[in-house]
Amino acid sequence: MSDESIRLVTIGRIVRRRRRLLIILVVVGALVGYGTSLLFPPRYTTSASVLLPGAWEERELLTQTQIATSSVVVDRAAAKLDWAGVGGSELRDQVSAKAAEGNIVKISGTADTPERAQRLSDQVAQQFVTFAGRIAGDSLDTEEAEQPEALRQMVVRTSRRITELADAADPGRTVESVQTRTELAKLRTALQEAVNKLDESDPAANKAGMVVMGPAARPSGEAPPTRTQLVAGGALLFFLLAVIGHLTAARTNRRLRTEPEIAAALGSTLLGTVDVPGARNRPKDRGAWARIRRLLGADVRWDTPTPRTSGDEAGRQLRYRRVYARLQDQLPAARRLLVLVPDGDETARRAAGQLAAEAGTDPSSGSSGSLGSPGSSNRGYPLLRVVGISVSRPMVPDRGTESGALVVLSAGSWTAGELAGIAEACADAKHEVVGIVLADPVLDRPTRSADRPRDAATPALAVGDNVTGGAR
Repeated sequence: MSDESIRLVTIGRIVRRRRRLLIILVVVGALVGYGTSLLFPPRYTTSASVLLPGAWEERELLTQTQIATSSVVVDRAAAKLDWAGVGGSELRDQVSAKAAEGNIVKISGTADTPERAQRLSDQVAQQFVTFAGRIAGDSLDTEEAEQPEALRQMVVRTSRRITELADAADPGRTVESVQTRTELAKLRTALQEAVNKLDESDPAANKAGMVVMGPAARPSGEAPPTRTQLVAGGALLFFLLAVIGHLTAARTNRRLRTEPEIAAALGSTLLGTVDVPGARNRPKDRGAWARIRRLLGADVRWDTPTPRTSGDEAGRQLRYRRVYARLQDQLPAARRLLVLVPDGDETARRAAGQLAAEAGTDPSSGSSGSLGSPGSSNRGYPLLRVVGISVSRPMVPDRGTESGALVVLSAGSWTAGELAGIAEACADAKHEVVGIVLADPVLDRPTRSADRPRDAATPALAVGDNVTGGAR
């Protein structure tokens, strides 16, 4: 999984194999979202629009939005509303303003009921218009009122000067007359500029005439996030966290999956892969946590590929025979071997039992069958005894009647460190790891029809005939 790209098939596998866990987490997330909605009461938001006539620059509109939400305007609105326990400081967090196209300032108010939200927006808009008009009126009474009078005085003085110069001008074409006419032209230009400024300073042309464009609309629904949105968001959040957690765990998984990696970790050669129908590696813990894992469906790994359909019984037995034949070729002479199976690997345990049965031994008791009897002729076939080994603290029996170990395990279940520990335990016990067998879980084939005889589908074991001399 660490070398694969995250694909939709991986997400589908998580949903399919962890559906009970995901359903529970989604329900928990929905309950968390519902609980969150109870902590935050429903809120309603509406807006009132204020028109600013004239030409306004962007920075001027930004200034007006700041004035609309200033403490002066909001405090005056709070005083007019006179809500119990609600002052300007509380309302300041419930009021906002933004500039829209067409020189319009939208003032939004948020409250716990639609009626309050409407009244709050209307009152703040009204107080904003009143306050802005008062600011404009104060400026007109002082500076704006003085400027037109000064301009008028300038016009009078300029007209008087033009008259004096015109009387003193020489009607002839002399240098002095030309200079006089030039001076008169400059004075007329100054007079015209003074008149233009006087027109611009007309109070009728200023920007103070703000208008509230009707009352705010009463909100028909809650402001986001609503209770439904919180419930859906909580469920979606927990689902995504669960999927991301599974993907992260798979990315950080260091269990060996490929045959070369497993062979390198154990320092031996791979003899082959055998099929184990219907096997699922489940932890054998009996505590409360193990029962919870089984209830949630988390006791079976999800990141393993989907098992392929098993072949017939004859094909599976043929794989075991070939593995046993390769094991025989690995050994120069017949000897007893330990078959090491990691604890908790149910697939490998069943495969080791079948392999030991092919060798003519009793895997449950560890005693050999006909091959182990002193009078039997084993003709070079190794004898096998299945032994479970703990991967956390591996311990292998000392070398005695058995000299060598065959490791049977399933791929994707153990890390390189755990397999290296098994190899070191074998070396401490003076056992050579003569080979590795991988157990591959497969799906059972459909049940054989009742009219088909079993003997016709399953031929006699050739290895068993050779080993026991025809008596199996």
